[in-house]
Amino acid sequence: MFKLIGSKKEQISERGVFMNLPNYISLGRILLIPVFIDLMVYGYYRWALVVFVIAGASDALDGLIARQTKTQTELGAFLDPLADKLLIVSALVTLVILGKLPAWLVIIVISRDVIVASGSLIIYLTGRDIKIRPSLVGKITTGLQLAVVVLALVLTGYGTYHPEVQYITLLHWTTASITVVSGIQYVVRGIRMVG
Repeated sequence: MFKLIGSKKEQISERGVFMNLPNYISLGRILLIPVFIDLMVYGYYRWALVVFVIAGASDALDGLIARQTKTQTELGAFLDPLADKLLIVSALVTLVILGKLPAWLVIIVISRDVIVASGSLIIYLTGRDIKIRPSLVGKITTGLQLAVVVLALVLTGYGTYHPEVQYITLLHWTTASITVVSGIQYVVRGIRMVG
């Protein structure tokens, strides 16, 4: 997760130091968020699902292009996870407001993100340069959160969403549990770094 940047920085391409194709794709993903929310608010759940899937696919695409063309940038390293997090949180909050997800689940997800972001800021303010790398648990957490959103959109879009159904409840509790574990893991790593 956290990695000190010493004298040997990871290689970042000299080309496209500010904006390049992967960064534009990440920016495009951020711009899709208000479109997604608008579709959700007006009940176009199937179109919202399409937009969400496109945004999710763009996440894989920008990473692939950046690796293949060796155009990773510091901006991209910041913009890509920011776009992902904004998309997921926006989707979760919108689904809660529309009564499609339990509020407690989204509170756990947002609290974890706030704690991790606050920890990163504290480490940075102590004079350390950090590189945030998602752990395996963190990646599983993101995958489960995406699954929650996609399942809610699919079932809502086709008129079959019932949050009390057992497998939906199980997914919610599993996502919440792994999110908490992931948050604790990041906190422990951050404390070790500072210590």
